[in-house]
Amino acid sequence: MSENNKEYSDEFLLNCRKPVGELGIDVIESMNKSHTDLSLWGLSHLDIKEDDVILDVGCGGGVNIERFTNKTNGKVYGIDYSEVSVAESTKHNQEKIEEGQVEIISGSVSDLPFDDETFNIVSGFETIYFWPDLVNDLREIHRVLKKDGAIFICNEDKKDENLMDRMGDIVNLLNMTVLSEKELHDLLEKAGFTDIEVYTGNDTNYICAIGRKE
Repeated sequence: MSENNKEYSDEFLLNCRKPVGELGIDVIESMNKSHTDLSLWGLSHLDIKEDDVILDVGCGGGVNIERFTNKTNGKVYGIDYSEVSVAESTKHNQEKIEEGQVEIISGSVSDLPFDDETFNIVSGFETIYFWPDLVNDLREIHRVLKKDGAIFICNEDKKDENLMDRMGDIVNLLNMTVLSEKELHDLLEKAGFTDIEVYTGNDTNYICAIGRKE
């Protein structure tokens, strides 16, 4: 999220929150490329089994759904509240959708349209910044996870003493919630997760967290 923000207009950046129209498609294409390093770094911490059923919340352009299908034979779902994101993610994963391994739907993290204990893993890449009610939304993920299932949160930026100097304008423009390591850990704990592990990048501001459902 933070890299080269000064190159982009406010209108472009606002589409990072909820892509719409042609500009939204441009934003999605940009994120598919620019978030590659982050996604690969984050996924290196996540143990994915060959039969895991996975949900990617805020699936954007669908690249991470594709990455999940390369690691599991289980079904992979994507959900996003942006119709443009749903369309682009569907386009990106069309072959796997036709094969029945992938399903992309429109919806909100605050009210997931899935039964209790459906998924082995629920992920969120670069999206928790924008969730409307973090504790409620994390509890909703907890609900749809199977016992011993994992939540996986992965962000390009974490809160630290340099955050506002680094990207204060975009934080304010997008009304982002950027979390520190402790804040992310404590929120996951409050939502009912256990065995919480938080990782940060050595030479980046990357942060990811994994929590379990008992």
